[in-house]
Amino acid sequence: MNDHYQGSCLCQSIRYELLSSPRAVSHCHCGQCRKGHGAMFASYGSVPREALRIVVGMENLTAFDSSPTVRRAFCSRCGSTLFWSRTEGEFADWVSVALGTLDTPFTPAKQKHVYVPEGQPWYLEAPHD
Repeated sequence: MNDHYQGSCLCQSIRYELLSSPRAVSHCHCGQCRKGHGAMFASYGSVPREALRIVVGMENLTAFDSSPTVRRAFCSRCGSTLFWSRTEGEFADWVSVALGTLDTPFTPAKQKHVYVPEGQPWYLEAPHD
């Protein structure tokens, strides 16, 4: 499995590297993730904070506190959601990366859907081929 990944925002103003494989891969259906992504759910994988390096565009990375303990980061030029992290508590040393922004192919070993009851009632899981 690859332990080095590259990613970027839509406009390429922000490019980042992950020095660790994303773990705890989840597809979140909560209201904040749906609104932040403008989609049915948001797919994230977590890495230790020190495993994330912003290579280009730190000046374009904007943070927003979506709740008292959650900070979300996005590109101020194109609006791409990139990361979220806890500001305190047990997982404050981890950052969750929006997996759709990865440029390096990534296939998680395990994944799960979370907060499904908060999702849209018309959501139907896509059939697997």
